[in-house]
Order: sequence, then C-alpha cells, then structure tokens
Amino acid sequence: MSAMLQLLKSLTLAELRKGLGVTGRYFFKRKLTVQYPEERAPISPRFRGQHAQRRYPNGEERCIACKLCEVICPAQAITIEAEERSDGSRRTTRYDIDLAKCIFCGFCEEACPVDAIVETHLYEYHGESRDDLLLTKAKLLANGDKYETQIAAARAEDAPYR
Repeated sequence: MSAMLQLLKSLTLAELRKGLGVTGRYFFKRKLTVQYPEERAPISPRFRGQHAQRRYPNGEERCIACKLCEVICPAQAITIEAEERSDGSRRTTRYDIDLAKCIFCGFCEEACPVDAIVETHLYEYHGESRDDLLLTKAKLLANGDKYETQIAAARAEDAPYR
C-alpha cells in the first residue's frame, strides 16, 4: 500500500506543488533586503568580529600570559610568547592571532580570566595577503584602544548572561 501511495504522489506531482506553494507564499511578502553600504542591519551585542586586547584604566595591558586562550583555540590560530618581568609577573612579548585560521568561536574570550582578549563588532576589514590577516600584539592593542568604549558597552549589555 505504501508503494502505491508513493507512486500516486509522484504521478500527481505532489512534491512539486508543495514546493511551489512555499515559493508562492513568500513571493508576495514584503522583502527584507538591506541596501548594505547605505543601511546597516542591527548587530547583536554577542556578535563576534575582529579581536582586540584590552588595557586596564592605568594603561597597563591586561594579558597575564596564562596561555589559556592559546590552549583552548580549536583552530590553533593564537601564538603567545611570554617572559617574566623584574617584578615577577609574566607579560607577553608576542601575541599573534592568524585570522586566516580563526573560526571566531569565542572560546579565547571565554577562557580569558582577566578579559584581556575580546571580539569586537568590527566586521569590515580585509587583507590582500595572508600577512594582512595576522593580528600582532600592537594591532590588537590598537584595536582595543580604539574601540574600548564600544567593547565596554557591549560587555555591560551582555553582563546578565555571563
């Protein structure tokens, strides 16, 4: 009986009519197209864009070279080298993120105990070579300095869910 029903459905083109019905329902609805350069769609406070390193209010970088972000990164996109300072604390001498490898999962941000590495809402960037997609410590700190107010606002908005 099941084979007979399947044959009847295929002869009457039931699947085709069902698909055309879905297309017809959406054909006459109002379109939701955004004219991108002129208009922008709203961005979620949890959006994960380009990375940045934050500083404390006194200007000292937050990263304590614990290397948790490097260990947890599934794409192995983070490279950290550190050395001990004269006061006994560790600080990074090299902190690189390869955006060609990064999958923007946010694990590095979640693993960081001092909120040093964050993902900003910056999504408009490009590179003409692989070297352009390598974020060095200087670039990360510059991103953090430039977008600190936006980062702090997004963190405050997302605080109840953390």
